[in-house]
Amino acid sequence: MLVTLRKAANGLISLSAFAGTLGLIFVTLVVLADVIGRAWGAPLRGAQDFYQMGMVIIVFGGMALCDKLGGHVAVDVFEDHFPDALNHWLNIFAALLGAVIFAGIAYTVYDSAKLSQMLKLATNIVRMPKWYFQWALSIMALITAFGMGLRAVELVLTGPAGRAEREIGK
Repeated sequence: MLVTLRKAANGLISLSAFAGTLGLIFVTLVVLADVIGRAWGAPLRGAQDFYQMGMVIIVFGGMALCDKLGGHVAVDVFEDHFPDALNHWLNIFAALLGAVIFAGIAYTVYDSAKLSQMLKLATNIVRMPKWYFQWALSIMALITAFGMGLRAVELVLTGPAGRAEREIGK
């Protein structure tokens, strides 16, 4: 069952990262069009709106992949001074805390998206509906929470050496 969950998580993480990649390509093209337009005296109308909404997709699209690859900032000042078992449980706690935080982000942003949809909130210049991006952020935060929670379960089941062995085998 854990293997099935990991495969599902990997698929969702890949999908989220792909969305982030598309967002990055889109924002890059917007910047290019805006810079060329400014050089010709006609900047791209609404470029700021596109940047802001694109950054939501870029940042949260890559968050789950960053966690999966162990790319988050880690301060290991005390790691050498703690026993392996304590470091193991701290890693589990960190994964669970991250899962709770991202689940909280997903819930809060989803709640905000419902309000944005009801009030028909949109970006300032080109009037793009904000709730589409809020829903996307909420879904990507849920994917991140799922991945972090699954990582915590895997850490519990593999013991203190499990994560280190998986990291070496990357």
